[in-house]
Amino acid sequence: MIRAVRVRVPATSANLGPGFDALGLALGLYDDVEVEVAGSGLSIEVSGEGEDTAGRGADHLIARTFRATYERLGGELTGLRIRCVNRIPHARGLGSSSAATIAGIVAARALHPAGETFTDDDVLALATRIEGHPDNVAPCLAGGLTIAWQAPGGARLTRMDVSSRVRPVAFVPDERLATERARGLLPDTVPHADAAANAGRAALLVAALTATPELLLDATEDRLHQSYREPAMPASLDLVERLRAKGVAAVISGAGPTVLALTFRDGEVDSISAEVGTSWHIHPLNVAPHGARVQPIHQ
Repeated sequence: MIRAVRVRVPATSANLGPGFDALGLALGLYDDVEVEVAGSGLSIEVSGEGEDTAGRGADHLIARTFRATYERLGGELTGLRIRCVNRIPHARGLGSSSAATIAGIVAARALHPAGETFTDDDVLALATRIEGHPDNVAPCLAGGLTIAWQAPGGARLTRMDVSSRVRPVAFVPDERLATERARGLLPDTVPHADAAANAGRAALLVAALTATPELLLDATEDRLHQSYREPAMPASLDLVERLRAKGVAAVISGAGPTVLALTFRDGEVDSISAEVGTSWHIHPLNVAPHGARVQPIHQ
């Protein structure tokens, strides 16, 4: 029986402008997690982003999701060793909690003798219950571009390849923002015209990302959530507006405050760096074609 695994999970960006709570993109920025089933005790080491989370013990998100999955599969967990090397910024709208959730679940699936019975659909369903919505966990699990939705039987996803011309660029501020605060600014209802406009733009965005990047600027227009969140991240919305005025398809990544630009022209990243200024950490990224990857550690 395998006793230890290494899991690599990608950052993700949800919404992508108009695809609120539905569209998600896997990004080439990764957390690496090693998990070992031990005889007793709990040990958690974290380096990089979120070093302060190591002291949470059994409440650490990876420990909680691992235990929930392992026990759901019928196992009794006596001890656990977790080592995280984190690169995904925390509380910035890049899916750090979804990455931790998926890492814990797929690690438990790999280490439990009955893990083969736990399908990707099961992983998605459990991760969605933990996270509350599937838009970030879906691309973290499947890679590429995903559309996720809630069906009567639970969360579902479909995955698509992104055009090789698309190059995401993340502009990450130092400030953090809790997802709960960002969601709390959203109204209970929106005008019908805004909902209709977003439906059309979300459909167009799928075509733009997969086949026709020239349409990205129009396709990323949003009326449902970004402007309502401006009080929580005025600098982010200002950057989005300035980039879009320059013809760059910029959006708030997830609940923010990171700004994501979907570029496709040669030299576009260099041309917009001057517009951004020095108060942002600029990360040119690739689209991650794969979601969570698991590798046994032979001891």
